Amino acid sequence: MIEAKNISKWFDGQRVLYDISATFETGKTNLIIGQSGSGKTVFMKCLIGLLSPEEGTILYDGRKFRSMNEQQKRALRTEIGMLFQGSALFDNETVFGNVLFPLKMFSPLSHDEQVERAHFCIKRVGLNNADDKYPSEISGGMQKRVAIARAIALNPKYLFCDEPNSGLDPRTSIMIDELLSDITHEYGITTIINTHDMNSVLGIGENIVFINKGHCDWKGNDHNIFRSTNEDLNNFVFASKLFKEVKTFLEREYEAEEDV
Repeated sequence: MIEAKNISKWFDGQRVLYDISATFETGKTNLIIGQSGSGKTVFMKCLIGLLSPEEGTILYDGRKFRSMNEQQKRALRTEIGMLFQGSALFDNETVFGNVLFPLKMFSPLSHDEQVERAHFCIKRVGLNNADDKYPSEISGGMQKRVAIARAIALNPKYLFCDEPNSGLDPRTSIMIDELLSDITHEYGITTIINTHDMNSVLGIGENIVFINKGHCDWKGNDHNIFRSTNEDLNNFVFASKLFKEVKTFLEREYEAEEDV
């Protein structure tokens, strides 16, 4: 579990995060959502330690991140997996080489054990027979799966995903969502996903934090989001005609259930 308590952040005298508190649960897909410029990316960077907030506390299973010395922070980072928006694969490395890289850098396993672990992770994301291919030789969806395999290679306790569906078609996006959800539940990972993909929100949003103009304006899940009375959240989530129709349909269903 990761807890953020009263996180505030300034840039050049301008406040961008206002006293944000949120809990990200173990074994669940935790989503941070919000419009571009809302502060959600800054908030995630504060959680990871790429940015330091001026105020507030961040706890990793009760451990205060900001109170750690450099050695403790380095140890914690070995427990963190990161899935970057653009996959960030090494172009000159094969699929196998990309997944093996963090194991060579940080794992205490023997070489043979590292190789076995890399092969296992590649198979776990459904990329059989792709070990010797280079990123340029596979699709965007396959590249994303390689990035997921690399992110879980060190068996992380915490997994951060920055816009994992960016640039992917709807079908591939759903596949990536389902893969992240399956891995989260299977290994009991605390997964935090920064996204503005409404399919992800409604498909795997077990714990959702809505950031609006630097404030935490709403918390909930993929079920009760349809009953939200937060106008800014509704304008964001149900901006498209399709999602408006879904919301209207479900509201009628809820009303019918309450009348019974």
